Amino acid sequence: MKQLFYILSAFVLLTSCSEYQKVLKQKEIKPKFDLANRFYEEGLKEEKNRKLTKAIKLYEQILPSLQGKPQSEIVQFNVANAYYSIGDHLISGYKFERFTKAYPTSQKVEEAMFKSAESYYHESPRYSLDQTDTRKAIDKLQIYINEYPDGQYFAEANDKLQELRYKIEKKYYEIAKQYHHTYRYKAAISDFENYLVKYPGSAFKEQTYYYRFESAYLLAINSFRSLVEERLETALVYFDDYKSRYPEGEFIKQAQEYANDAEVRIAELKTKNIQQQ
Repeated sequence: MKQLFYILSAFVLLTSCSEYQKVLKQKEIKPKFDLANRFYEEGLKEEKNRKLTKAIKLYEQILPSLQGKPQSEIVQFNVANAYYSIGDHLISGYKFERFTKAYPTSQKVEEAMFKSAESYYHESPRYSLDQTDTRKAIDKLQIYINEYPDGQYFAEANDKLQELRYKIEKKYYEIAKQYHHTYRYKAAISDFENYLVKYPGSAFKEQTYYYRFESAYLLAINSFRSLVEERLETALVYFDDYKSRYPEGEFIKQAQEYANDAEVRIAELKTKNIQQQ
């Protein structure tokens, strides 16, 4: 029985390939359109990329001849969706975007708009790499959310949007933190301050307030003597910002130790200045 199954499967495969090659070489549009539709539906149902790839090739052969005809809308959507289904998201994002512009009143436009955005979402790399595709996905997800506040994919789009925003925030937080860890404290302070303005609701808000203070403190104690007091006082302002927001925060113990040391150093500097007068 098993042997018979393999024989039948091989026969079906060979017949399918033979039919595909025969139709592919024909000039008539209808046989190609019908076979492409069949491969497309079977490919989606069976999750077989081979059939979807064949559907794409047939569709793309006949598409130029269908311009201005009702079938063109079906074909353009199916091509985009086939690319999406086989995981070629760079092409599917572009194809779905073209579809939404060509057929703004189509019943498929909401799905196309979401899948275009989702295609760019799948192209978004890890946070440490260039985030061009991430920003594209964010823009397109936001457009979908604005267009379809009660849409079928609203919740999913919103979840993906928050995920991508978190990735962007993490990237810029890690850049500022890297400045801190490589002793470039001025750059770190500047980036942390910009970050707080740009991402006021960030998941890294507490860390940002703390590392801004720590960067300022470490900058101060490693400065020329003439700059130490002023910079320590600035650091204490940052400490107050952190403490007022996070009195029981993750870094409060270390922050308080630095603040106490800063106050001692300032007192000593003031005493020395008085003695030298």
